[in-house]
Amino acid sequence: MTVDWIMPIADDAYRVMQASEGADAMSTTTKARTQHASQPDSAVAYSLPKMKDDGTLQVSPYDLPLSDLVGQESRAAQRRWIRWLDEVGSAVPGHWSDEKYILKYRRYLETGFYPEVLQKLRSRFDVRIEPTMIGNVYTEIIEPRAGPSAENRKRVLISLHGGGFTVGARLGGQLESIPLAAIGRCKIVSVDYRMAPEHCFPAATDDVIAVYRAILEQYSPENVGLVGCSAGAMLVAQVVARIVQDDLPMPGAVGMLYAGGAYWSDGDSAHWGAVLVGEPRLRHDKHPYFRHVDLNDPSAFPIHAPAVLSRFPPSLLISGTRDWLLSGVVHMHSRLVSRGVEARLHVWEGLGHAFFYDPDLPESREAWQVIVDFFDRFLGASSRG
Repeated sequence: MTVDWIMPIADDAYRVMQASEGADAMSTTTKARTQHASQPDSAVAYSLPKMKDDGTLQVSPYDLPLSDLVGQESRAAQRRWIRWLDEVGSAVPGHWSDEKYILKYRRYLETGFYPEVLQKLRSRFDVRIEPTMIGNVYTEIIEPRAGPSAENRKRVLISLHGGGFTVGARLGGQLESIPLAAIGRCKIVSVDYRMAPEHCFPAATDDVIAVYRAILEQYSPENVGLVGCSAGAMLVAQVVARIVQDDLPMPGAVGMLYAGGAYWSDGDSAHWGAVLVGEPRLRHDKHPYFRHVDLNDPSAFPIHAPAVLSRFPPSLLISGTRDWLLSGVVHMHSRLVSRGVEARLHVWEGLGHAFFYDPDLPESREAWQVIVDFFDRFLGASSRG
């Protein structure tokens, strides 16, 4: 079996390669990177894709430069980010199906990645963070140091962090919540839900529902929003499915950022996305959180439940054209629209998965503002007429 890889070969380009899957894959790619890095564009031989009987296309190696539709500031930020992520990936090699790798990667993020990004965010956004138990679940209340604005005092956002249901607790939640709390001048409850490998589905859903029930004792449901990034976005969809199942009041609006109601390996972008992230797609039955879940279980993957989709509140979906979960986001949006749901889709040109993790990226500021404006528009909308 072969796996396509994209490796950075310069400040503004990738080289798409093929390498044998297994322990020698990275070394093979590194050799190819060294061999081809100095070749001019004219040395790249382009040819029509070859198609197998089942419609699968075999694409020859090619260079993938940064999009020429984005500005210079964005290109410079992307170059810095690509180089940094290349260093991160080299520091902790492994695969998400390996529990030892997950724990090692989690420690690396907590000591390396998150503190560096959070330092930038805390220097730009003046917020306070208060650990609080809500519904017997650890959460962190993140809000502007001066407190929420007058119009937001009766509103709250429940934030569900990304991290593949394996990493991102606390610090990852802060990274995603700090800009929204500061820009939106609102209160955010970041939930430290249970994750793999210690726990499996539906532990995270149970935790968020416990927090949601407790929040409803203080806030009107129409003034409560759910927002999640990546795995957190999938969790938002799962929580809505549970809300329908338990006949709870629906929140005023939800945001699903960089994922939807399907599993990650579903859809077209999951195939070419394996090239962008440099590893083969992880099947759901190999993922430690979903290992024992049926792929057609609507409580885990609500994309398979039209009746549930019809009940979704106003929904915001965000992605980028190089997001390996783009297909799941686009498909979720089209399915919601087909069921009559107010759903808004924003896709940024040339950007990848969870691009707003880079606070230096101009498009991150755009995305933060879109999220803030969406919830400002829809939370409490019914009471405003």
